[in-house]
Amino acid sequence: MSLAVSDELLGTFVPIIVYWLYSGFYILLGSFEKYRLHTTKEEDVKNLVSKSDVVKGVLLQQTIQAAVAIILFKVTGSGDTAAQDVQPNFVVLLRQFLIAMLVLDTWQYFMHRYMHHNKFLYRHIHSQHHRLVVPYAFGALYNHPLEGLLLDTTGGALSFLLSGISPRVSIFFFSFATIKTVDDHCGLWLPGNLFHVLFRNNTAYHDVHHQLYGNKYNFSQPFFVMWDRILGTYMPYTLEKRVDGGFEARPTRDYKVE
Repeated sequence: MSLAVSDELLGTFVPIIVYWLYSGFYILLGSFEKYRLHTTKEEDVKNLVSKSDVVKGVLLQQTIQAAVAIILFKVTGSGDTAAQDVQPNFVVLLRQFLIAMLVLDTWQYFMHRYMHHNKFLYRHIHSQHHRLVVPYAFGALYNHPLEGLLLDTTGGALSFLLSGISPRVSIFFFSFATIKTVDDHCGLWLPGNLFHVLFRNNTAYHDVHHQLYGNKYNFSQPFFVMWDRILGTYMPYTLEKRVDGGFEARPTRDYKVE
């Protein structure tokens, strides 16, 4: 009796498992005040939603995400044996990865920006995510269910379809995207974090967006900052040490708060 699990099931559920495992890693590190962008007290006082509600919201989004992934794999026939027999080389895989990253970034930038500028969508949908004024790791996917479907799940589906990645490759791509998204919301500036070295779009960059002064800036997520730079929504900042420990991302010049 074979116990093999299909690539489609792995592609559906591995990123969800990775989300909670990687978030758990940051929960263990959360008490290290000297690496935090906000103090533990600020996290408790400034946030407008309980952690239990955040967990429920994330689980709901992941349930919808899993359902869409299963349907997508079924409809596209990505699990056909003939398709699995084709083994792309490294150059092809790299190209597919980059295309998937660019598609995901492009979709999320424009949808994310529109949800900020459309007052109805912001008030009734996107503001739910911004109840986390002080982001933390397992709150990365805390969104209104409609936003989760439109922004994250649809963006993921488009990156899968337009890049041509296989279900097997999607396991790695969506796990990587999940880790990056969790890292962007972790609220910690850890020494040696490769995401901070390799990506300008990182924990501090996204923390700026979650503050009142950055509400109309730094929309790009999760990988690059190109759309913010091209379209004038990039907010440069400096990372400064706080007297009481930890760090703070501060804008390098005054910006209009809308």
